[in-house]
Parts: sequence; C-alpha cells; structure tokens
Amino acid sequence: MQLDIVPATMAHLEACVAAVCASRLGEIYFPAPEKARAALTECLIKEELFVALDATGACLGFITFTLNGAFHSFPYLHIVAVAEAARGRGVGTQLLAYFERIAFAEHSKAFLVVADFNPEVQRLYERLGYHQVGAIPNLYKEGVTEHLMLKERD
Repeated sequence: MQLDIVPATMAHLEACVAAVCASRLGEIYFPAPEKARAALTECLIKEELFVALDATGACLGFITFTLNGAFHSFPYLHIVAVAEAARGRGVGTQLLAYFERIAFAEHSKAFLVVADFNPEVQRLYERLGYHQVGAIPNLYKEGVTEHLMLKERD
C-alpha cells in the first residue's frame, strides 16, 4: 500500500487519538482520550507528529519522534500507532522506515523504548534491526518495564 507520510495538522488529531486509544499502548498509558489528545497536541505544536495518509487522504496511523531526544544527541521514537482497521497492512513498517530515513540522514544511532506488555512489537523492532541495550522499570508507569532499544546506521 502506497502511503504519504506528512507532518500532521489539527485536522488529523482525532484520527491519531482514535488510533492510539484503540491500542494496547493506549489502554495502558492513555486510559482517557483527553490524555492522548493532550500528548498528541503537544507533539503537533512541536512539529514532531507525522501521519500516514492513504490515496483518499484518510489518516491510517502516526508516528511521533524527536531528533535530539535520546541523551540530547540522538533521535528518539516516541509513539507509533496504526488505526485499528489498517493494522497488518504495513502502515507501521512504513512509518518506521520514514523515521529511520530522517534519523539516519544525520545521526549514527536511533533509540526507542518498548514496554514489557508488548512483546510482539519488541520482536518486530528486533526484526527491523533494533536490539535491547537496557531496561528501565517504572519509567512511564508503575509496574511496567520499558526496554531501551537501539539501532545503528548501516
């Protein structure tokens, strides 16, 4: 599926909120849509929110990242979420590829964290070349360990 990945606008915000709230990540970290909306609005204002649009202009998912978020030196991927109806169609993989094109244009490393309740996503990141370099218990939520993952430019 061919997607356009572009900077998000306010018109995309509710589709992004819906995508994250319908995910396991959203269930744990954003139990109310207002929390997701506030976090994503902040990303939008900082110009760190990008959306995947299909040929009709429908928002199928999003990614948030900052280019100097990990140790004030390296790109850090914050959230990837795909609309429920679009899962399993390569949207998330295309969003990750977009992040990596930008990240590795000027940096040698990129980081992300993945929660222990999301082992299938951790396996996806490993297949894409990320490897765990640490674990941070209780980083975002008490009782959840985040696995710090690193990918180095080829």
